[in-house]
Amino acid sequence: MTALARPTNGRMIGGVCAALARRFGTSATTMRVIFLVSCLLPGPQFLLYIALWILFPSENKVRQAW
Repeated sequence: MTALARPTNGRMIGGVCAALARRFGTSATTMRVIFLVSCLLPGPQFLLYIALWILFPSENKVRQAW
């Protein structure tokens, strides 16, 4: 598993789904479909996405730290 960081390439909106997909070893498209299907269920999915967008560092910021 890799560190949770939003990639600079392959982002659609914020890169949260791409970061989660990379972390769990699946494709970004699969993770985006899972997120969209979860939006049909009641719950705070959009708020969670925004929170993760804020919490996950950008990949280029992680590279600069190393």
